[in-house]
Amino acid sequence: MDKEVCERFKNVRGWLSHELIVGNITNIDGNLKKYCGNGSCDDPFGKINAGCLYLFDEFFAGFKQFTSVAKRKINIVDYILIWLGYMLNLNKINENGTIDLFYETYINNDDTDNKYNQEIDDVAAYTSYKDLIDKKENLMSIDINDMSKFYDAFILLCDMYIKLEKNSNCDNYLEKAKKFAEAYDVLNEDYYNGEGSPYNQLLSTLSNDYCNLKNKCNQFPTLPTYSRRFVIKRTLIPIAFMIVAVSIFLGIEYKVNNKSIKQYIHH
Repeated sequence: MDKEVCERFKNVRGWLSHELIVGNITNIDGNLKKYCGNGSCDDPFGKINAGCLYLFDEFFAGFKQFTSVAKRKINIVDYILIWLGYMLNLNKINENGTIDLFYETYINNDDTDNKYNQEIDDVAAYTSYKDLIDKKENLMSIDINDMSKFYDAFILLCDMYIKLEKNSNCDNYLEKAKKFAEAYDVLNEDYYNGEGSPYNQLLSTLSNDYCNLKNKCNQFPTLPTYSRRFVIKRTLIPIAFMIVAVSIFLGIEYKVNNKSIKQYIHH
């Protein structure tokens, strides 16, 4: 992540307001009109799709964007999916609570003019935007309401990236860093499920990009590695096994001793 990446997301935030998504306004910003089928996105899905395609074009349209803006980091797709989940959640327009309906409607179809299926110029690692998204398939199982909570932390992080580029005095952003750390801690407690879970993947992406800022601003708070709930669980399980093992051992020892005593009395 860097200032350039965050400014693209800031652009979309300005162009696709809450009122534009949930209301009947069709006068979409000129930067997004080319992504509308007829130059006018009439429904919420169409407006959100326009913003989504803008982001993919800015980061992955060809070799130039892929190397200069995206820095060959596919994790930017994590943030696009966080943004997408947040936007879908604004109006609860996806009944099953995930990104799946949007994916099937706009991304996973065979239309010849489907931009998600068009080949990325001069980039061998990923064939299309759909290919980029499919490599993050596990994230699409996350409920869009949960995605919205990750979005709030992401916006705090992006604001710091943009402002630090303009003014490198870290003290100016200490309060915002504390807010991010608090938001991350809540997410970590609610969603940390160990290695490999989609929630942990998003936590890791946020954490890594925050740590890059912390390397510049040592006074920023440190993020927790594990959730307290997870640590307690990992601690209690061995203790429980130990208690069971000791109980079994004492039970066996009692039976052996009791048998020896009976044999002694009998003789």
